Amino acid sequence: MLQTYVFSLFLYFPEDKTEYIPAVIWLVAFMILAAFVMRWFIHHSKKESEKTRELEDQLKQKSKNSSVD
Repeated sequence: MLQTYVFSLFLYFPEDKTEYIPAVIWLVAFMILAAFVMRWFIHHSKKESEKTRELEDQLKQKSKNSSVD
């Protein structure tokens, strides 16, 4: 009984469906922003991975050269 009352406080379905338009606009805007941020993270991660790989190669080369001496 109490649970039904609590859930009914948060549910609101307007008769005028044009009230959904701003919510849809915000949803689309945030989804687009989230997609750009996700792509930026992936791009940045690939760059950092490449830098790390180059550093590892340099360190391996350096250790190989010092072990030969």
